Amino acid sequence: MTLLQRFLDELYQRYHTLGDGTVASYIPELKKADPNWFGISVVTVDGRVFGAGDIQQKFTIQSVSKVFAFGLALESQGRDTVLEKVGVEPTGDPFNSLIRLDEDSKRPFNPMINAGAIATTSLIKGSGPTSKLNNLLSMFERYLGHEVFIDMPTFMSERSTGHRNRAMAHLMLHFDMISHDINAALDLYFQQCSVMVTCQDLAMMAATLANKGKQPVTQKQAVNPDYVRDILSVMYTCGMYNRAGEWAYRVGIPAKSGVSGGILAIVPGKAGIATFSPLIDKNGNSVRGIRVFEELSRKYGLHLFDLSMGRCVFSKATQDTSES
Repeated sequence: MTLLQRFLDELYQRYHTLGDGTVASYIPELKKADPNWFGISVVTVDGRVFGAGDIQQKFTIQSVSKVFAFGLALESQGRDTVLEKVGVEPTGDPFNSLIRLDEDSKRPFNPMINAGAIATTSLIKGSGPTSKLNNLLSMFERYLGHEVFIDMPTFMSERSTGHRNRAMAHLMLHFDMISHDINAALDLYFQQCSVMVTCQDLAMMAATLANKGKQPVTQKQAVNPDYVRDILSVMYTCGMYNRAGEWAYRVGIPAKSGVSGGILAIVPGKAGIATFSPLIDKNGNSVRGIRVFEELSRKYGLHLFDLSMGRCVFSKATQDTSES
């Protein structure tokens, strides 16, 4: 057993009974999640997998999808075109804020909030809604190395209750940030949020970004490596809702969370890490997940600005030991 696997087991035992937080309820389907679900997964850039708890439990990806849709939009339209429609500045406001369009440019502030994600998703290329959806699903499959599917009850739930997102879309249409086909853009956004994944899937997707966009197992390029820096930069500054600053201070690696309870994070050049627990705090971040990441960062010196030999320690922890 590796030192890392032993530590993941310890973290699972330490936090699986933590009952702080609540299950998201503003999307009716999310209320059905079991608050006891809890998983931790690590995938290294050479494809080794470590995990503890419910790492194979399926759930909808929700806002974690914004990371990958942003990458696909960059590939579809190029950096300059995307930046004309969506900025890269953190807001400090809730992810579903209606008011945060830049006063001068009228762009959404970044692609990790709902308004920015809707604009980003609308930039994905395709000859029509089906073609765009197929391009989106193919993108997810390149990261995961297997087929994905959309949870239709969640999609319909989001579609029937997403009135704030519709308001954002109409406001962005007014400022010419998205096209006139609002319903198609919103449907694609709701579909991307309803893709089913597991905790191990998230760790694999994170490991792909850690590996310059190359999937660690299939060795297929999931995203153009020229855009990986763009993705990680926005994740670092904007990925954890209005806790992004505290995350950068305490954990210090690029990350993205979702209200279904998933968090993924990237240790560049080393590994992808993911947690899953549906109990979220007032900011929409998994309570257990944040505790796990804070402990991992402290133990292995993962913070990007930690000048110690933390990354080396992390690498050693993934190697087999003589102890069983």
